[in-house]
Amino acid sequence: MGTALVYHEDMTAPRLLWDDPECEIECPERLTAALDRLRQCGLEQRCLRLSAREASEAELGLVHSPEYVALVRGTQVLGKRELQALSGQYDAVYFHPSTFHCARLAAGAALQLVDAVLLGAARNGLALVRPPGHHSQRAAANGFCVFNNVAIAAEHAKQKHRLHRILIVDWDIHHGQGIQYVFEDDPSVLYFSWHRYEHGRFWPFLQESNADAVGRGQGRGFTVNLPWNQVGMGNADYMAAFLHLLLPLAFEGQMQATPECFAHLTQLLQVLAGGRVCAVLEGGYHLESLAQSVCMTVQALLGDPAPLLPGPLMPCQSALESIQSVRTAQAPHWVSLQQQDTAPALSPSARSPEGRPLPVRPGGPACEAAAAALSSLLDQRRLHPTPPVRTAVALTAPDATLVLPPEVLHQEKSAPREEAEAWARPHASLAQDEALTALAKLLYLLDGILDGQVSSGIAAIPASAVVAILDVAIRRGLSRGAQRLFCVALGQLDRPLDLPDDGRTLWLSIGGKEAAAPSMFHVSTPLPGMTGGFLSCILGLVLPLAYGFQPDLVLVALGPAHGLQGPHAALLAAVLRGPAGGRVLALVEEESTPELARVLARVLHGEAPPSLGPFSGAAPEDVRALRDLRRQLEPQWKMLQVAGEAG
Repeated sequence: MGTALVYHEDMTAPRLLWDDPECEIECPERLTAALDRLRQCGLEQRCLRLSAREASEAELGLVHSPEYVALVRGTQVLGKRELQALSGQYDAVYFHPSTFHCARLAAGAALQLVDAVLLGAARNGLALVRPPGHHSQRAAANGFCVFNNVAIAAEHAKQKHRLHRILIVDWDIHHGQGIQYVFEDDPSVLYFSWHRYEHGRFWPFLQESNADAVGRGQGRGFTVNLPWNQVGMGNADYMAAFLHLLLPLAFEGQMQATPECFAHLTQLLQVLAGGRVCAVLEGGYHLESLAQSVCMTVQALLGDPAPLLPGPLMPCQSALESIQSVRTAQAPHWVSLQQQDTAPALSPSARSPEGRPLPVRPGGPACEAAAAALSSLLDQRRLHPTPPVRTAVALTAPDATLVLPPEVLHQEKSAPREEAEAWARPHASLAQDEALTALAKLLYLLDGILDGQVSSGIAAIPASAVVAILDVAIRRGLSRGAQRLFCVALGQLDRPLDLPDDGRTLWLSIGGKEAAAPSMFHVSTPLPGMTGGFLSCILGLVLPLAYGFQPDLVLVALGPAHGLQGPHAALLAAVLRGPAGGRVLALVEEESTPELARVLARVLHGEAPPSLGPFSGAAPEDVRALRDLRRQLEPQWKMLQVAGEAG
């Protein structure tokens, strides 16, 4: 199974036939620019290409009224003046003689993608479509949208494939009120939208786009709106929203996934629902940034490492206020939010003006800034291209029971023996031949990662040598140019006593006797016993520290008595690919190698981790330990914050 790309060239046909500055940005070039960039980057060739089909009128009827479908069908025979007059009856909409055909193709592409993923023909995929859909309603076009492609696909997944939990993630700049209206009383669909709101001053100017709109009836708690109340939200703000809001709810709800897209966030979404992610293009009207965003999304779906996020990651005050307002509104409906910190209401950083707000539309400096940021990320991708080997496994001896994906490299080579002996001298446990052989193989693998020849790797080492080899790996990494090294140690592994606390290494021990932080770069926490506690630890501590630290190498050491089952270890490794641009080296004990190495190799290669099983809330002692540790670390690590300072 691979990544599907669903498209049809007929969807470039509709175009504006009269002058309308508001509507002219929805143009055929939105698709051609994205497709051209996919081809230039060699990404289209790596995908399973599917030609979109038209949705039937019965399928359109899953969401839309027969009268509305008939009205859109009738636009095929209208002249220019009649089309313009009809378009004027809706907000920010234009019709063209080919609109009905193309809108059916757009909805059909989403349906085709869902079928391909759920029937096993593809692992995930992207539907590259226009016109978009998330603003359209049961009997009305709206905001360039004709048929609600994603809502139709979700209803189809429920009815044809018998899905009971679907997650829709909408990160278009505008609120997708059409999707919200369809599912606001439906507990089988969790709809999450972050959008520019500006206290109601940004289109579509709706009160129901605010955080207190949580759904109706049985669907209360399954509509989650995160309104951004100032412009210029950056990487840290979006990552904080994912870690502290969306992912806790998605794991608790054990959701399936049907999102709309971008790289780190797409990669994080793939840890849900066995990686069954169906991405559907909605908005995006700056052609260059749209094309780059589509490429990054497809790269993430293909399993390529996400590019490093530039600059320090510190959520802004306004973003934290928005996140906290949503957490407060949603806490009555979600155990995972009830178990986290509850902060007092915050004084807003900006007040909404009195009277009817002036319309605010996308464009101008904000779009240019977004394009510049995306260009920077793409430049970084060119400077640090994907290594020729995505994942390598280094074993001290061949193991016939270890079956790995064919693309994963079985590393046979080792560093020179004299080099391994020099690094081994300070450690008595590395004097034996078996330990020295494991060290030599690890050094060769580590050098390959640091030299850009290998993206990630797994090294099997004797249980008696884990502590010493981890110490060597840290020092070797720092000596070979790693500027920031994040070490996640599980089990009975102590931080090397003479490791300098100079900010180049962040040591996180999971499995200590108590939660403690001797310094901001030395953190210890017990291993939670319940699934909910483990997820809270990952989302509320490990990932905020990782993204705040921004390492260029992650070491994950599974030491003696680490206590992790395969799915838990796989989830940890999978989510840590993002912060370090895919450069993750896992150290595992030889005794646990076959099954653990197999599952780790698959996730480091870009596959989704296996399910953790039924959700269970965190134990009270784990909740207290995490809360106290976060409060201690928040002043130094801003990504741990879930609320701004009041006043």
